[in-house]
Amino acid sequence: MTPDRPRDVRVLVVEDEELSAQAHADYVRRTAGFELAGVARSSVETLRALRADGAVDLVLLDMHLPDGHGLGLLRAMRAEGHLCDVIAVTAARDVEVVKRAVSQGVVLYLLKPFTYAGFRSKLEQYADYRRRLSDDTGPLGQDEVDRVLGVLRATPRRSAVPKGMSVDTLREVTLALRDGVGRSASELAGDIGSSRVTARRYLEYLAAEEVVERSVRYGGSGRPEVEYRWTGA
Repeated sequence: MTPDRPRDVRVLVVEDEELSAQAHADYVRRTAGFELAGVARSSVETLRALRADGAVDLVLLDMHLPDGHGLGLLRAMRAEGHLCDVIAVTAARDVEVVKRAVSQGVVLYLLKPFTYAGFRSKLEQYADYRRRLSDDTGPLGQDEVDRVLGVLRATPRRSAVPKGMSVDTLREVTLALRDGVGRSASELAGDIGSSRVTARRYLEYLAAEEVVERSVRYGGSGRPEVEYRWTGA
């Protein structure tokens, strides 16, 4: 008899910025083993969604919301008895925020900006943690506890960027593009102080990750240029 397939992890996306909320929701839909439970744009909407749907397993939580800080929302969630796991998905890099987030039960921390590959890697890391917990149905010894928690502490095996590319340069590129203004490779090269070839390589990588869209720009007497515009998280 074939064993029952584990149900998909139900995910609530909490993000106030519209484009990022749409991107995160799309990323969840694209990741095998995960199901989008909904999108909330504020603390009030989040608590309302959790009260309405008691089957949410995971909250992807932005720390900066229009009606309060994410840590305040997390305290309110716990006070109401919502014990779903939380991954912080945020640009907040302050060490105090990170420490407080961990102390309140945030299992993983995903820093913006990121590509779909980085997002998927975190979700797969979380899925591995859940899988190991479900596999250990009896009393746990020290080795079993260390093994399960070690999944959360480990660095994901999948690299955030391909070999030969720099995480710092990728961050510069994504930060430059996040204003939503379309740029050619030459224009981006001027913004970040790189060669056109380097800029184009990073732009093509982001286009393959589907966080940048290409279009053809016509104008002037020269050849048409490829324009790249940020659409991701």
